[in-house]
Amino acid sequence: MSGLRNISRVTRRYASKRVVDANSSNGLNIFDRKAKRKQRNRAGSARDAGDYDLLKDKVAEHMCTRLQDITRTFPVALDVGCGRGHISKIIDKDVVGELYECDTASNMLLGHEVSSSVHKIIADAEFLPFANNTFDLVTSNLSLHWHNDLPAAFREVLRVLKPDGAFLATMFSGDTLYELRCSLQLAELERIGGISPRISPFVGMRDVGGLLSGFALITIDSDDIIIDFPDMLTLMNHLRGMGESNCMEQRKSVMRRDVITAASAIYSSMYGNEGGSIPATFEILNLIGWKPHASQPKASRRGSATASLRDLDKLV
Repeated sequence: MSGLRNISRVTRRYASKRVVDANSSNGLNIFDRKAKRKQRNRAGSARDAGDYDLLKDKVAEHMCTRLQDITRTFPVALDVGCGRGHISKIIDKDVVGELYECDTASNMLLGHEVSSSVHKIIADAEFLPFANNTFDLVTSNLSLHWHNDLPAAFREVLRVLKPDGAFLATMFSGDTLYELRCSLQLAELERIGGISPRISPFVGMRDVGGLLSGFALITIDSDDIIIDFPDMLTLMNHLRGMGESNCMEQRKSVMRRDVITAASAIYSSMYGNEGGSIPATFEILNLIGWKPHASQPKASRRGSATASLRDLDKLV
């Protein structure tokens, strides 16, 4: 890998407009969760597993920086989909007291060392084994995108949070790996006359407002992180090492060699850098929401203003 470039930080705040029905699920399974658990267990047990932590460590560092901007402490916190402890090895121990890590992949969960204040539990975000109103803080770093029932996962987070508790999460979003997606699609169209689902669909920014239904004081923004790789095969190997290989239910298990060769050539031709490397874009959604509480600030009653914007020049 020749480097990581944080290209831009675009902060866009949205009201919690309801786009996704957060109280229902259509029952359609997009992802093979059993296959994903095997992939992540395989990645977590690899001797060189730490070589693939760059992106998730970078995003976790950004999340923990945001957490420090909140002027309070969190006695008990939960990290959902903790992976290799990207949050626990960075989080400020003066901000968070006890931290519970949970993940469905045991090798990811147990394959990293933690301090005595960190507890590990094998659990699924859609079925958290905790009582209502347990945690002051819940975090999730780049793990929720593989869930079939995202509304259920968000409801579980809201359930286990204490009133006025905070939820900080990051998720891969729509433009993630668009270069790889387009290159594979064009190569398959050329070689076999059709396309297969090779890259996971990702939640868009406007969809997240619906998923956060029930939360208060919502903030959503996005970052684009671009990592340069020597070639497409190195990128695909890196995704496999992260435990981020394709696990869609309708996936094809084998990709023809001529398709890979054609896709690699297309990738380099359409997106390649001058030095011969290729960029891979990861669009990261940053989410903050709070469980409602009477002490939180609320919008003033409509019509309660004591001054008009037409008189702004007189007030300045």
